[in-house]
Amino acid sequence: MSATLIDGKAIAAEVLAEVAADVDYLKAQGIEPALAVVLVGEDPASHVYVRNKVLRAGEVGIRSLEYRLSVEASAEEVLEVISTLNDDPTVNGILVQLPLPAHIDENRILQAIDPAKDVDGFHSENVGGLSQGRAVLTPCTPAGCMRLLRNTIDDLRGKHAVVIGRSNIVGKPMAALLLAADCTVTVLHSRSSKPQKLCGQADIVIAAVGRPRMIDAEWIKPGAVVIDVGINRITEGGRSRLVGDVDFDAVLPIASAITPVPGGVGPMTIAMLMHNTVTAARQQHGLTAHRESY
Repeated sequence: MSATLIDGKAIAAEVLAEVAADVDYLKAQGIEPALAVVLVGEDPASHVYVRNKVLRAGEVGIRSLEYRLSVEASAEEVLEVISTLNDDPTVNGILVQLPLPAHIDENRILQAIDPAKDVDGFHSENVGGLSQGRAVLTPCTPAGCMRLLRNTIDDLRGKHAVVIGRSNIVGKPMAALLLAADCTVTVLHSRSSKPQKLCGQADIVIAAVGRPRMIDAEWIKPGAVVIDVGINRITEGGRSRLVGDVDFDAVLPIASAITPVPGGVGPMTIAMLMHNTVTAARQQHGLTAHRESY
């Protein structure tokens, strides 16, 4: 049998529809959610990402503001923009597009963002709150993975989840979210002993290591649910294409469900960014959620 494909595009559309309804609710209270995006430099991929984020914001009714600085901009110039946005009560979310130019300390910039407006969930206050199980703004990609899992598995409690990769952006927050969902969590990384054997025990596999097709059939237990966070560009037969960290064709007959690349986790990241923006707007105005959960 072949695994069920987890349709990230369709589930992201559901999230965006929920966000649009929340935006309408906030506007009825006299609140217009606003997201500010800060882009430094001319990285082509960053420009594409920012354009997509601005487009999605417009589709759900979120007002967007773009601040573009040259590649020669100093850290102080970036910090000045962030300070202005922190102090602006009409701005609910602030996103600094990464990567920044090499001469700017990313951590210094991210820590300058008001945690209440940190819609990427990268500020240490939000990172610490997540590890403590508090309701904070959560990194968008792990939050999107959790939505995919909840749409696929009826009850996550007690499931053995393996996270491959320990990055601050995906691996570590992913593990925290899975723990909060009462999963048993193993995090594998470059220094792990017998990673293939450990992964082969998992009911849920989250691959976020950044190596094309590293996870093949021998890593996957029959019936496991596989979420592939990896986006790697390779060239085959003279053609460029995107593949994940999972060998999709090899794992498809073994897993019970799997995300494709592209079309799996990717669409969820922007959808959860929009969700974080309306969550931030609601919290900043002292409003409780009018839906149970995403």
